[in-house]
Amino acid sequence: MTRSEFDDIRAFLADPATHAGDLLRVARTLTDDLEHARIREAVLRTHYLRLLTAARATVAADMAGAADPLAFVTHELAERGQLPEDAEAVQRILSDARTAEALHACLQEEQQQPQPVVRMRGMRLRRCVGAHRTLPR
Repeated sequence: MTRSEFDDIRAFLADPATHAGDLLRVARTLTDDLEHARIREAVLRTHYLRLLTAARATVAADMAGAADPLAFVTHELAERGQLPEDAEAVQRILSDARTAEALHACLQEEQQQPQPVVRMRGMRLRRCVGAHRTLPR
């Protein structure tokens, strides 16, 4: 949920013309949103833990001198349909990885440099993006 959606909800709750039935409908919607977010987080955590486990097992298998140490990661990627299909996909994936590495290094350098303080005068610009939700009136 975006910041502007939270602001809209706060304004809606503060409005004296808001009826109890409207508040109950908003509460139910927010409860549903929280439940969906909780489920998505649990699924993502499970995927992350499986991939992390496969990566650790791959490193351990390599250290132990296993014949096919990549079997763990290959199996996990195959289950998710994430294995490259052809040579073009392989090159695209490697290119994406190099680009991501370069962007990460650039961000690290940027964080280490002091940032100048910029003071803006006049009207504040809104930076809210995302799905728009309307509240009942």
